[in-house]
Amino acid sequence: MSRKPELRGRAARLARLFPPPSGSGRPASGQAARTPFVLLVVLLLGGGLIGLLVLNSALSEGSFKLDDLQKGTKSLTDQEQALQRDIDAYSAPDALQRRARELGMVPGGDPAFLAPDGTVKGVPGAAAEQPAVQVVRPPEAMPATAASPTPTAAPTPTAVAAATPTATPSTEPSSATPTPGR
Repeated sequence: MSRKPELRGRAARLARLFPPPSGSGRPASGQAARTPFVLLVVLLLGGGLIGLLVLNSALSEGSFKLDDLQKGTKSLTDQEQALQRDIDAYSAPDALQRRARELGMVPGGDPAFLAPDGTVKGVPGAAAEQPAVQVVRPPEAMPATAASPTPTAAPTPTAVAAATPTATPSTEPSSATPTPGR
């Protein structure tokens, strides 16, 4: 009957940390308490991994949306710049002058101004007559991005000449004399 010596103090505390040998006849009480702990750790790790996966997919979805929005912003910025270039081209002084001549406009004469008290300052002058030559561009020569309305049929020089009033001599005496250019 060999009996093991009783451990005391520090050795006894260390001996309790290790499981008893399987042939000792004592129940392995540490094994029963270890299973729920291992199961808890596995569940926590699995839950953490699943949470990271969900978080990662949500972040990547947001990244894709951000990328799409940035592409849309770039496209709209390019379109805005193209439209601004068109506006600048149409509002340039030479372009306005060319378009006014195409519409049959002529430069105005000397202006006259009204003062707040109703007096006229300056002497108004009539617009200088210019030859009725019209330059009509075909629609295919217009830029594709032009959004300004253009007349479909421009008046011909003969139509412009017919539309201007002319003083015809009449045999009947008239008290009113026609004034040219008005």
